[in-house]
Amino acid sequence: MRVINIGPDPSLAYRPNLETDKPKEKEDYRNFKSGSLNDRVFNTYKLMHTNQTLDFVKQKHSVWAGCNHDQKRMMDAIMSLDQLVDESDPDVDFPNSFHAFQTAEGIRQAHPDKDWFQLVGLIHDVGKTMALWDEPQWAVVGDTFPVGCKFQNSIVFRDNTFMDNPDEKTTSYNTEYGIYESNCGLDKVLMSWGHDEYLYRVMKFNNCSIPEQGLYMIRFHSFYPWHSHGDYMHLCNDKDLRMLPWVQEFNKFDLYTKSTKLPDVDKLKPYYQSLIDKYCPGILKW
Repeated sequence: MRVINIGPDPSLAYRPNLETDKPKEKEDYRNFKSGSLNDRVFNTYKLMHTNQTLDFVKQKHSVWAGCNHDQKRMMDAIMSLDQLVDESDPDVDFPNSFHAFQTAEGIRQAHPDKDWFQLVGLIHDVGKTMALWDEPQWAVVGDTFPVGCKFQNSIVFRDNTFMDNPDEKTTSYNTEYGIYESNCGLDKVLMSWGHDEYLYRVMKFNNCSIPEQGLYMIRFHSFYPWHSHGDYMHLCNDKDLRMLPWVQEFNKFDLYTKSTKLPDVDKLKPYYQSLIDKYCPGILKW
C-alpha cells in the first residue's frame, strides 16, 4: 500500500512536479497498456485477481459490514485520503482527496440542481479508508467484478492475472450464471470486495438519506465491465437497468475530471460540508 505523509497541504508536495496542466484527451484515460504507472497498476490487479475469490469476499463482508472499526465525521474521512495514492489508477499519482473534490466540482458545474449528486461525487471513494486500516490495496481499490460466476473478458488484465485464482479452477463458478439465477438483480450478486461495497454498507448502516440513484453510483461506480462494456446484463433486473444510466452519467465525472490542476480544497470545504450536514450528518460508524 502506498501511504504518504506530507503535512496539512499535500498539494504543495505535488505541484512542483506536475508535468502539464493541459487536459487529457478522453482516449488517453484508463490506459492499461503503457505509461509510467503501468507496473504498479498491473501488480495491484495481479494480486487482486489472484486473491479475490467467493470465499474471500464472504469473509470481508463479515469483517466490515458491521461498521465497528471507527467513528468519524464524513469530512474527516474524506481528508484522511490525503494519505492515500490509489495504486490501481493509471491516470493519477496524487492523493485521492483531490480526486474527490475534482469529481464533485465537475458534477456541480453540470448538475447545479442536484446537490445529492454533487455529494456522491465528493464521497464516492471514501471507502478507500480501509487501506488506512491495513487492508491491502488489492482488497480496496480498482475495478470490481462478480465472483461466483465466469470472469468476463472485459475485466482489466483478464488474460494474464487470474491463473492462480482458485475460483478459476472451480467448474461450478465458471458458467455464465455460476451460483446465480437469471436476472436475479445485482443486489444478490457478490462483487469483488472493495471500497464501493464498503461505502454502500456504511451509508445504509448510518441511515444516510442519499437517493437510490446515488447509492447505485456509490456501489457500482467501479464495475466497469457492466457500466462501460455491457457485460453481466444477464444478472441484472429491471431496477438495475433503470439505474444504469445514472451510473454511466456519474462515470463521466469520476473519470474525466482527473487532472493535474488541483482544486483549492479549503475554499470548497464550507459548501460541501453543508451537503454532508444535509445527507449524512454527524459522527458516522465505519
